[in-house]
Amino acid sequence: MSACPRFDHLLVLPHLRVQNANAVSSPLTHGFPSITAFLGLMWALERKARAAGLDLAFKAVGTVCHDHQEQVTEGGFVKAFRLTRNPVGKDGSTAAIVEEGRIHLELTLAFAIRSERWNSEPEARDADIATVTELLAGMRIAGGTLLPPEQPGRLRYRPWSVDLTGTEDDRQAEFRKARMRLLPGFVLVSREDRLETRLAELQAENPAATRLDAWLSLSRINWRYRPAGKDGKGEWLDDRKGQGWIVPIPVGYGALGDLHEPGSVANARDMNTPFRFVESLYSVGEWLSPHRLYSPQQLLWYAG
Repeated sequence: MSACPRFDHLLVLPHLRVQNANAVSSPLTHGFPSITAFLGLMWALERKARAAGLDLAFKAVGTVCHDHQEQVTEGGFVKAFRLTRNPVGKDGSTAAIVEEGRIHLELTLAFAIRSERWNSEPEARDADIATVTELLAGMRIAGGTLLPPEQPGRLRYRPWSVDLTGTEDDRQAEFRKARMRLLPGFVLVSREDRLETRLAELQAENPAATRLDAWLSLSRINWRYRPAGKDGKGEWLDDRKGQGWIVPIPVGYGALGDLHEPGSVANARDMNTPFRFVESLYSVGEWLSPHRLYSPQQLLWYAG
């Protein structure tokens, strides 16, 4: 895993209400949007901020989910997405339904920032944060629409920043205070170590086990029967008990071939940009309460 880029500040945009975000995070998973959606948002926001004349470099992004409502049918073991009916065609025939998963979210975004201006001119920070907030208001978040804050109850949810300069002890002290302001909610953090641990466990029983086997094993509840002991009673054990809220997640894309020249691939979305076929890459994450975070780097996601 690559190291987290260096940053000096955290810019926190709290309790954003997002309507109809994309709940299909990859071809194999659904629920909370893919982390790649928030990385794309970060890069797009940085370009807009630079165009507005702001000296801000966005290095990483973290998300805190405070509330969610996936748009699925209620009741029963099997659930289905609530889909919209498209208008009829010109000939009056019924249009096809394109299945889309949607989710309403209330989340906090935390951006890792480097800015020489914020270090030399702290008084300019409030104006820059206001500009970033205004720019974000006109953007999509994971395909969803950002709703305006409710009044007057949401006035307390104003954007804020954290200085993470000075010594390592100073940074840790500032972050310990800041993480409490993210409550209540849950943070999705990377747990690649769990994947490697489960792979070693499986290969101890079956040397042919692969990382896909380990990923699938962590994606479900695995019940195992422990034979009766001296008390004469056997029991079923859940191998995820005590392991935390582990979830399968997409973490990016892997190349399937060489980079093609612009315009050389038919029907590409952008004929002026080099093109490459990719596939989703998967790992596992864990939902944690913010007060359990031990460093700002644990909160953040960045490009490797």
